[in-house]
Amino acid sequence: MFLNHLPIILSIVLLMGAQVNFFFNSVFDKSAKKHNRFLYFIIFGLLDYLYLVIPVSPIISLILPLLFVFSIAHSYTVDYKTKFTFSILYCVLMSLANFSSLYIFYALDSVDFNFAPVNEQDQIANTKALLLGCMIMFAIIQIVRLVTKRRSFSLHSRYYVLFLVIPIVSFYQLSILTYKDVYSFITVVGFLLLNVTIVYIFDNIIDKFQFMHENAQLQHQMDYQDANYEKVVHSFKSIKRIIHDTNQQFLYIEECIKRNELVAAIEHIKTTLNKVEGAYHRVNTGNLVIDALVTNTLNIGQANGIRIDTKLNLCSQEVQIDRYDLCVVIGNMLDNAIEASKKLKIAEDRYILIKIHSTESTLLIHILNHMENEAAYLHSQKPNPEFHGIGLTNIARICDKYGGHMTIETKNKVFNNMVLLPF
Repeated sequence: MFLNHLPIILSIVLLMGAQVNFFFNSVFDKSAKKHNRFLYFIIFGLLDYLYLVIPVSPIISLILPLLFVFSIAHSYTVDYKTKFTFSILYCVLMSLANFSSLYIFYALDSVDFNFAPVNEQDQIANTKALLLGCMIMFAIIQIVRLVTKRRSFSLHSRYYVLFLVIPIVSFYQLSILTYKDVYSFITVVGFLLLNVTIVYIFDNIIDKFQFMHENAQLQHQMDYQDANYEKVVHSFKSIKRIIHDTNQQFLYIEECIKRNELVAAIEHIKTTLNKVEGAYHRVNTGNLVIDALVTNTLNIGQANGIRIDTKLNLCSQEVQIDRYDLCVVIGNMLDNAIEASKKLKIAEDRYILIKIHSTESTLLIHILNHMENEAAYLHSQKPNPEFHGIGLTNIARICDKYGGHMTIETKNKVFNNMVLLPF
């Protein structure tokens, strides 16, 4: 129990609230804040006030600080493992700071602290020690700010458990030390440095795993784009083969005409046209990327019982968008539509509408498909989804590159994905 004076208690509560907020802004970043945080601060203030003015058992005195610190951590949009881990870390650092303040007062003024104060002098001494501990904690948080890069990548639970070993051991050691011993003070300083160092190590581990994860995603995305390029190359080779074969047929037709065998010439022309119709692209806008990817989608749809309608209208065969970027956008949009359609159990619901329209200045791509659920799950449902979850992200990135935008609408189990790209 600290000095039972309402203005002083409220001042300590406000000071600790500002400090906890400052700490979590340092480790989580301000951008992770939830919009309405007032309720969390009310909960923090009430629990902190109870902790300061009401005598509690030793067990509750350990749990209560963690609860009101966690209430502030809960006002950030990060995963629970990270919230819990850094809440424990804050409590340990604050305990070490308070221990340091006790030793400083004892060394300077020979003040003997009573943790169950029975008179006003004890309350005043404990209140001063708490305020000094808060000041020391602000300095510690500044150091933490320097060693953290505010990563948002989430590790496996075992890494969080390993990370908590040092704070838990620190807290245990703190419980058996005495603030009157200079060697205990040196030990506390060492634990402070160790806990800050573990934050730095943990942050670098997150950095490394995030880099590895992004590399794996990019590699798989590159493999996906290579497959799209293979489709384009295959289409180009097919066109060359058809042109070469057609030239040979023209030589035969020319010979028939020279010999005045018109019936044979007409029959061969019909046969040649049928062959070309069967071998040539099912989509012929003149743009190789669009023709190859949409044709490939039609083939996949036919093989999987998916009805596909196309409405393609290009102002010009030349679309002023980099072919690689166009492959990323159209390839991912069509791939997502096929993926969702394959999951539908009712054959009549397996339907995709592909609309691609261009003007002199813009390209509009609109893909409509039916979904299995009312709500759309925007993360991939493929095997190894961690390698496919950046498809929509890549589309959005390319939209930003060209100053365009992507719109997603879901209604009545229908998914609409629309992309507008200015030239």
